[in-house]
Amino acid sequence: MTSAPVAGADTGPAGLLADHRPGSSFFFSSPDRTLLADGTHDEISLADALARRPGLVVGALPFRPDAAERLAVPAAARWAGPARFGHKRPAASTARPEIRPVPAPGDYERAVEKALARLTESGLEKVVLARTLHLTASERVDAARLLRNLAAGDPHGHVFATPVPAGTLLGASPELLVSRYGRAVASHPLAGSAARSADPDEDRRRAAALLESGKDLREHAFVVDAVAEALRPFCDRLDVPEQPSLVRTATMWHLGTRVTGRLADPAVSALTLATALHPTPAVCGTPAATARDLIAELEPFDRGFYGGAVGWCDADGDGEWAVAIRCAEVGERSLRLFAGAGIVPGSQPADELAETTAKFRTLLRALGLDEEDR
Repeated sequence: MTSAPVAGADTGPAGLLADHRPGSSFFFSSPDRTLLADGTHDEISLADALARRPGLVVGALPFRPDAAERLAVPAAARWAGPARFGHKRPAASTARPEIRPVPAPGDYERAVEKALARLTESGLEKVVLARTLHLTASERVDAARLLRNLAAGDPHGHVFATPVPAGTLLGASPELLVSRYGRAVASHPLAGSAARSADPDEDRRRAAALLESGKDLREHAFVVDAVAEALRPFCDRLDVPEQPSLVRTATMWHLGTRVTGRLADPAVSALTLATALHPTPAVCGTPAATARDLIAELEPFDRGFYGGAVGWCDADGDGEWAVAIRCAEVGERSLRLFAGAGIVPGSQPADELAETTAKFRTLLRALGLDEEDR
């Protein structure tokens, strides 16, 4: 694996996390490895990154294809093994930010109703509708502390922080868009969700119900079929399990299917694969172009990099890209949290609102806020 010049000794995952500087560093941890990239040797467009293979490229792809990506060749990079921090619930925050939902909960439910009507009127099979929480703080937001709390809260996911025009995009995504090491390719799409419960018996009941939910299984199948269709032209072997399995985070149960394959052409890079897969129906819908148009019509905000992808690709073409979910844009004294839900025939507006509410818990917990603060 090649990278930008190494700066300093490898201090391990905890050291890399401690050395992260919001606004100037790129941090990415996965179940396999941890990367900290500092400084900017060169800002680069997606087209140039795909054509030139300039070395290690890090950053984020936006949700919409007509929006600008944020990619860079870093000045220096350090690698370590997977991050494994003991789970610790952050202390409750003493500073209570002002919280404003956009759209308001009732407006979100009405948007779901409109989307359901469109599903019956057109060839649209699924659309993902999101909402946001705008938090305004009375003091500077400690983005570094928030990142540490996210890493401790969900150590088996993909924890990331990358500079974007709004400040820093950081999050803890449970969903692998794609990884590529040599000729080995993997994607782990998620679709179909249920909130976790603090009661063990109820938590098991919810997990079992999710595995048997016809609505969630149909939603999941849209995503897996799309991922397989996108990867198949690049692979001479592709393994797609027939049934999903349960994926657990600290706050949610998800249906997940790990798709694996072998590249037919070893010159195809992780970034090439990421652009071919993005956006999956897990964050957009199907057909993608129709779903994207309806999202632009019904969501009263610009997603920016939410629903996009965050990751890295090196000069050999190896890399990992996570779907940019369970994330927030962090500014000097503000945060914008995102959460979405897949709308398919049979969806209920109140249930989809509750799902987005549950998904906000990942960031709210990391902020030390009560779960009612949503």
